[in-house]
This record gives sequence, C-alpha cells and structure tokens, in this order.
Amino acid sequence: MSKPNVIVCLCDQLRAFEVGCYGNSVVRTPNIDRLAENGVRFETACSNNPVCSPSRASLLTGQYSRTCAGMLLNADFHPPLKQRTQLLNTTMPEVFRNAGYHTSLIGKWHIKPHPLTVGFDDALFPCFRHRYTGQTFIRNFGEDFPVEDYSPEYEIEQVSRLLQENTERPFFLYYNISPPHMPLHDVPEFYRTLYGRDDVPLRKNVWRDGRMPWDERWFKIYLWDFLYYLHHQPHTERLPDGFDLRDLTALYYGLTSWVDDLVGRLIDELKARGLLDNTLIVFTSDHGDNLGSHHLFNKGSLIEESIRIPLIFHFPQRLHTLLNRSQVASIVDVMPSVLGLLGIPIPEGVQGTDLSTVLLGQHNSVGENVAYIETYPGEIGIRTATHLYGIKADVKNRQGNECTVLDDRYMFFDLDNDPYELNNIAMTEDNAALATDLRRRVLNWNSTTEWLLES
Repeated sequence: MSKPNVIVCLCDQLRAFEVGCYGNSVVRTPNIDRLAENGVRFETACSNNPVCSPSRASLLTGQYSRTCAGMLLNADFHPPLKQRTQLLNTTMPEVFRNAGYHTSLIGKWHIKPHPLTVGFDDALFPCFRHRYTGQTFIRNFGEDFPVEDYSPEYEIEQVSRLLQENTERPFFLYYNISPPHMPLHDVPEFYRTLYGRDDVPLRKNVWRDGRMPWDERWFKIYLWDFLYYLHHQPHTERLPDGFDLRDLTALYYGLTSWVDDLVGRLIDELKARGLLDNTLIVFTSDHGDNLGSHHLFNKGSLIEESIRIPLIFHFPQRLHTLLNRSQVASIVDVMPSVLGLLGIPIPEGVQGTDLSTVLLGQHNSVGENVAYIETYPGEIGIRTATHLYGIKADVKNRQGNECTVLDDRYMFFDLDNDPYELNNIAMTEDNAALATDLRRRVLNWNSTTEWLLES
C-alpha cells in the first residue's frame, strides 16, 4: 500500500459557530459538512493564540507560539526572511520531506522565515496578505508576479495543477484559504450578495443595553482592510447607507460559503484523480472572529468567538465517522496527531498532544485534555470541555522567560450554563474548587512554558 498523502487545509478567521456541521442552520457549507459526515469532528477545538502568524507557526511546529516564534503578534516581514530565526525545531513539512514526501505550500504564509527554509520543497504564496483582487504572488525565491483572477480562485487552480503533476511521490500539501478574513467587499459578487442582512442570526452577546455594536473604523477595515487604514483610497471612505452588524455578518457568511466551495473543488480534484481515499485531509482555521460579540471586533481576545475553530480529520482509509465531544483539541495538537495517525515518529520538542487514538475511536480523550491559550498583551487562559479560566500577565514587559502576573482571577466562565460568557464568576465562590485547580494549572503553564528568546 502506498504512503497516504496529507493535506492540511487552513482557512483564515473562520470561527466554528459559522459552519453548518457545528450547528449553524443558515450558512451553506455542504462540502465542509461532508468532510465531517465521513470523518472525525472535534466539537471543541481552539486556537492557542487567536492571531494569524503565531497560530500558523504553532500549526507547523506543534509548539506554542511563545516557544516556536518567541512572539505573540503577527509577523510583518515581506518577503519572508531566508534566515531561520524562528521555527527552530523540526517542522511538520520537514518530517514529511524526510519521510520521502514532496512538500508544498499554496496560499497565505504570514510567517517570518521563508517557507523553503523550514521544510517546503516548493511554495506559492501571495505578497499582500489581505486582498483578493490586484494580488501578486511569489513562487519559491522568485520575483513577484501579478494575478488577474481572484487570488483564492488562482490558488485552487494551482492546487489542481499540483495534483495533476505530482504523480511519483506521496505529497504533503499545506493549502491556505484566505477567506473569510477581511476584506469582505473585495470578493466575487455572487458571494458578496449570497446572504441578506435579514438572513443571518446574531450571537446573543453582541447586544449591550439592547444595542448592537457600531464602529465606523472597524466596519471599513472589515470591508476594505489595508486599502482603507493604510492607503485611504477614495472608495473606502464612506460606508454603504445604513450599514450595520447584520450587513457585516451577511458578508462574512458569504465568504464562508466561498471557503466551502473551494473545499468542494479540492475534494472533487482528489476524487477525479483517485486520491481521496488515500489522502488525509485536516480542515481547520487559525482562529475565529469576534464579529461584534462583547462589542469587540477582529480577533486576539480570550473569548469563545476568537478561540473556537472547526477541526475535522477526513481519511476514508483509516477513520470512521465520529463526533467527539469529550476531547478539547487545539492547533498544537494537529502535527503530533497527524504523525501519530500515520505511524511517523514525533520529533522532540513538540508540545501538543497526539490525538490519534481519539481519532481512531480507541479513547474518548487523552492527555491533559485542555487547551492553553495566550494573547498579546497578556490574556492567558485554559479551556476545558466545560469552562474557561483566564489570568492577566504583563507579556509586553517580560524579562526573558519571566512575565509578571497582574491578575490571577481575571475571568472564569461556566460555558455549559453560560455559553455566551455573560457572567464572569472569577470573583465569586461559584465552583471554587475547580477555579482553584484551573488557576494553578494556567499559572504553572505560564511559568514553565519556555519562550524563544531570539526572534
């Protein structure tokens, strides 16, 4: 039997709540749902750092962002550097390349070192991270070149080309789909108009004193991204008449369906080439989107809307349909779980948990069964299957590995009874024994998890 192919399909800023198989009855995601119907879906999966660059670094290393990148914020290096000052331990593409696989990146990169320095045989990635028209790309170490089509459409065409040309060796493909990240208006009209403002539900925690959040600056960033906040192009200076959170959410739903159509085309390509059964597909997102919850926008917060992501493993040759509600999975678990499932040794330094026995249905949960989450400038939390506990630390002014804890009772939510996090019980005696245990565990994690000091 030939070695199985592996595709890690990562979209950008898709929270679990806006996917059909995670309970959304309005958004149309039949292809993602089909992966879940014939694979393993984790009900509770989290980003360990709900920001693009650090989360992506964690995915490729199985390490927390402080350890693999030494920073909790986005990398702003373009083009990426040929010097490997981050991701110093063995990466997922390096493991597969050493195992005889052809390793490829297609789509968004957004990490400081160049992909060819951390294990990829070839790489095709956009120069501007947040635009869908007028995009330019880089292939390997080459020069920028323009692409006339919408960039996600061009990328899926390149995926098709890769599958057609790579017939001699098993492959590892890191396929990045940039939607539903903003700009939400720079998309095909079909997706921009797919949902109306009256079609979409709003989460219960967007309301404050009966009012939805309204923020002109953030709405413009969602619509046009850096074309507004950096370049202030004329068409970005005025919101559409009456624009509010319902319109914004409808656009987000449209881009989510765009993601789903791209996933469908990937599945169809694999089917057409007889590769689907022997290909492990991992579908997930780097983080969620606040989208007005608690009157917050974008991501980077220690709340469910920022941290909860879809996580689905599809591998017909090995995995049976399974919905797991017991295990708390997270981004750092992807690398060891993929390697464990394929029987490939997991490198030293990996901090995530091998969930392969959970994927195979042999156990309901393994390991510590929590997700540790860190943000900048210093919300640090532990997510269990039922609760979220958080502390506040001075990450900005840390000295080496040491950072001062500012508040060790920052937040505590009972998510079974308060899923929208409306009642912070950190300063109460509610479930005091559990609070004490979670406080101890997150403080211990913060004090013992090492930082990469050269970044």
